[in-house]
Amino acid sequence: MLRVNSQDITLQLASLGDAQAIATLSRDLIECGLGWEYRPERIRELVAARDTVTLVARDGDRLMGFAIMSYGEECAHLILMAVRPAGQRRGIARRMTQWLLETAATAGIASVHLELRAQNKDGFAFYRALGFSETLRLPGYYGGRETAIRMIRVLRAPGAALPAWRPPRR
Repeated sequence: MLRVNSQDITLQLASLGDAQAIATLSRDLIECGLGWEYRPERIRELVAARDTVTLVARDGDRLMGFAIMSYGEECAHLILMAVRPAGQRRGIARRMTQWLLETAATAGIASVHLELRAQNKDGFAFYRALGFSETLRLPGYYGGRETAIRMIRVLRAPGAALPAWRPPRR
């Protein structure tokens, strides 16, 4: 398997044409054993949604990873994130998450929330290293079979003054 260096990766917003590749990665790397909820048509809806950012990581023309985050008034939700095995442990997920956190802070978001499988020890450690904290465990969250861990990263106090605007780094 050819390994990828994070410095060779370009981050950009997804296009509708990326939906099939994103859906396939979700099915194979996130939803494995749970059924396939994030099919191409649902991914296209998320890419097109005004309150959602779908970020992709590319090595040339090859989609190596993606992250999808929805934005509310003060809270954002990291819906899905995955990186192909050839790009894992190369800093790609960290770069995508940091880009999304910076974008959320710029948008005035107070906190970012996510859920992950309780058995996903590597994912839990990854998010903890990025400043996320566990808030609760939800038995049966995934298909009535698996427990989810809900996590939060506080970016600012709710209702606090918004930071000065600056564009996120790519």
